[in-house]
Amino acid sequence: MLNELKAIAKDEGVLLFFIFLPVVYPLLYSWIYNNEVVREVPIALIDNSHSAMSREFANKVDASPDVSIDYHCSSIEEARNLIGHGKAYGIIHIPNDFDKNIGRGEQAHVSVYCDMSYMLTYKAIITTATIVSMEMGTEIQRQKLGNKTDREDEIATQPLAYDEVAIFNTTSGYGNFMLPGVLVLIIQQSILLGVGMIGGTEREAAYRNYRRKNRQSTLTKAMTMLCDKTVAYALIFSVMLAWVTLAVPHIFGFVSLVHAADLFMFLTPYLLACIFFAITFSEIVRYRESVMLVVVFTSVPLLFMSGVSWPLSAISGVWQGVSVLFPSTFCIRGFIRMSSMGALLPDVIKEYHALWMQAVCYACTAAFVIWRRVKRAENTRSADKAEA
Repeated sequence: MLNELKAIAKDEGVLLFFIFLPVVYPLLYSWIYNNEVVREVPIALIDNSHSAMSREFANKVDASPDVSIDYHCSSIEEARNLIGHGKAYGIIHIPNDFDKNIGRGEQAHVSVYCDMSYMLTYKAIITTATIVSMEMGTEIQRQKLGNKTDREDEIATQPLAYDEVAIFNTTSGYGNFMLPGVLVLIIQQSILLGVGMIGGTEREAAYRNYRRKNRQSTLTKAMTMLCDKTVAYALIFSVMLAWVTLAVPHIFGFVSLVHAADLFMFLTPYLLACIFFAITFSEIVRYRESVMLVVVFTSVPLLFMSGVSWPLSAISGVWQGVSVLFPSTFCIRGFIRMSSMGALLPDVIKEYHALWMQAVCYACTAAFVIWRRVKRAENTRSADKAEA
């Protein structure tokens, strides 16, 4: 085990993935999304009405914290050109009959166009326009009803009162929604990258560094080396898991309702499953550099397949089947419930059992992989002796 830790300490590439990546990446992601929601989204206004009512609508939109009217245009083409150059993310078009229709007691329309490539900016623009239109509609309705008391106006304009309460993501922010899944996924990818690089190094060295006492059987050597690697990696990444699941959310003020004992029990099979999966995966890594090409591009698909950013009901059965091969799938689902909803271990027992099943299965495959490496090393040394 000490030899494994020394080898990690001497390898700058492995240190980059084992230490730098899990420490710095969570800070970087959390810092980027720390604002939670977008503010002052620039939009373009086309006011063809030029009336007091249209100016009131525009002023209310501009006064909102989420949207800022930075451009006044005379045509749709001019406003679309601003969006095309990235200067604006939406358009509000007030037609010339806006004030006349309201004065005649008819329904008026306001058109809202959004750049749909950014979900958060679209949400800010459409939500602001909807709220302003509802508030102005309520005020116009009160003026036309002619009630004498505020209570009469309240009953007439809002006969059914309701309160909107966010149960879990109380900030309605992107950070609290997405970051818990990203944080635990970083751990899996870090282990895959680091262990894959170690595997590539050992393969390049023709496994000559697999040296054990000659009186030990091949299976005993393999099991001993598997235990050495597992303990060495677990010592490092148990600290990293505590960092990303407890320290980072606390530093940036994200919602964290986890219970320490339940979280420890839940993450234990996840860490073991990731280590054994990484050792198994490292068998296909022929060179140190190739692990980057194989692992890095899978981060976004794995996040989608976990069901955190796209509902499971909309994912095909084939991809759901592929997702169960990765420990991150079940850990993301369970950890989000524990972090955002305050779930206890019995509430995520399905994911907990799935992680233990993966840990057992990948432990068997990892033992087989190590056994093959030891066998190759013995054959290589035998061949070297025969040549000598």
